[in-house]
Amino acid sequence: MAYKSGDDSADLLGFFHDLVRCETRLYNALNDRLRERHAIVTSQFEFLRHLRDHPGSRVGDLAAGFAIGIGATSKSVDRLERQGWVVRQANPADRRSSLLALTGDGSALVDAAEATVAEQLTELIGDAFGASALPAVAQTFAKLRSALERAEIGTPTG
Repeated sequence: MAYKSGDDSADLLGFFHDLVRCETRLYNALNDRLRERHAIVTSQFEFLRHLRDHPGSRVGDLAAGFAIGIGATSKSVDRLERQGWVVRQANPADRRSSLLALTGDGSALVDAAEATVAEQLTELIGDAFGASALPAVAQTFAKLRSALERAEIGTPTG
């Protein structure tokens, strides 16, 4: 979409429209590829990746990291646990919560799925930005995300 230069609100609305549609299309494309190759979906990959990169996370940590409700997060972890990819371990610091850990199968799955995701994103995004523009675009989105997270914008209440 070409953004108007005279009206900042129209520019932001057009940007938001494109941003949401791009995210949806990328997410759906990753879902399709991950289902085909690994029998998982993007949300499962994201949770497994987070748990691999943040050992000892709790359900609440996942919920906060992904800005989703604790109930939905717990149900998603239950599904990962039933598949044998995640285990809940007693939290020695707080008996009311569990620490989450990947199993060997979960670790192997997330590593294989990560290669698939990287390949798919290279196909889908690589040509759109080119090697020189991608770092600037990534940095801009990282700054926006950081600002939103610092201000706790978009954090669910339940």
